Amino acid sequence: MSDDHRLRIERTYEAPAEAVFDAWTSEEVIRRWWQAEREWDTPEAVVDLRVGGAVRVVMRDTDGDEHGGGGTYTEIERPTRLAFTWTWDDSTRQTLIEIDFEQSDTGTTVRFTHSGLADEETVRDHEHGWSNILDQLRHYLDDRS
Repeated sequence: MSDDHRLRIERTYEAPAEAVFDAWTSEEVIRRWWQAEREWDTPEAVVDLRVGGAVRVVMRDTDGDEHGGGGTYTEIERPTRLAFTWTWDDSTRQTLIEIDFEQSDTGTTVRFTHSGLADEETVRDHEHGWSNILDQLRHYLDDRS
């Protein structure tokens, strides 16, 4: 049995790579869009944007329950690549999130990979949440243009 199940998601945004990269690395901006459901909010975002620096995000659902996690930046190449470890608060399993940003004439394609997931069921569970989060990013980027 593989111990490294991966989730890959690709999205293209009508925004320059710098703007999309910055949306992932600004505490203030993360609080505006990083929610697994549209009705949720994000009361906490911590970004120490340096290799070895901390990243942490806490989302709050409509019942007031918090869903948080965090890790450490492992790669920062503005505006083309961002990688960080990730552990959910209710888990001890450390995973890795890698985000590649590719700008073209029509916008920026984001290739999101979350690796180190426990099994295919976990991949499917994460796919729903991360897809919604990436959709929320689209709403944020569209609203600012």
